[in-house]
Amino acid sequence: MMQELMDIVEEAGEEVLNIYEHADLFIQTKDDKENSPLTIADMKSNEIIVHGLRNISDYPIVSEESVIPPYEERRYWGKFWLVDPLDGTKNFIAKDGEFTINIALLERSKPVVGIVYAPALKMMYWAEKGKGAFLGGEKIRNTSKRKDLIGALSRFHATEADRAFFQRYHITAVKTYGSALKICKLAEGDIDVYPRFNGTREWDTAAPHIIAKEAGCKLIDVKTNQEIMYNKEDMKNNYFIASRMDLDFSASGNI
Repeated sequence: MMQELMDIVEEAGEEVLNIYEHADLFIQTKDDKENSPLTIADMKSNEIIVHGLRNISDYPIVSEESVIPPYEERRYWGKFWLVDPLDGTKNFIAKDGEFTINIALLERSKPVVGIVYAPALKMMYWAEKGKGAFLGGEKIRNTSKRKDLIGALSRFHATEADRAFFQRYHITAVKTYGSALKICKLAEGDIDVYPRFNGTREWDTAAPHIIAKEAGCKLIDVKTNQEIMYNKEDMKNNYFIASRMDLDFSASGNI
């Protein structure tokens, strides 16, 4: 199945890049609280992915760019696909290359397969539960033991709370990335911690979450102090902290 997923995201990525490099972006505004941007690339990528997933399984599909089934239906699903056909639309519009295509397979409330593809950077991260995390054909794992921690901020969605977190823990080295790349860079070991005190949705984090987890990292919900859970009634994530497994940023924890 993983090779089939790679083929799907590569096909979607090719179409996205064609629009990115050669056409008007046709920017619209979504009817949501954040007035999020939407481009023709989001919609074309979604069409390719949904069609591809329907050809390889009978699992239901939840995508950012499709109608979300009601919770009363979703709550009984065993496995389903969770898709962000273009994560980092602002990065896409800014033409910085740091946008991704994310597909995760969820089993109940947890991701068990994930693929994150950055077509402009030709970087493909993937993971399967119990089998490790990979960048292309190379296995990755965050084995850092750095005491002088390196943090990450969102390129377009960083908040004062994020910066205050770094001040609190005396983290002065901070890198900036777009889309799901922040969590993937954590999996690689390029950074040690990524606080996110701004709104995200389940499709933003599910695929990079399993990649990070298989690489020895975690995404902790700051309200529950537990791993982020999925397929909730409200598919908006609580704020979270993604970090190496050996670090503890809870109220009673220490580093």
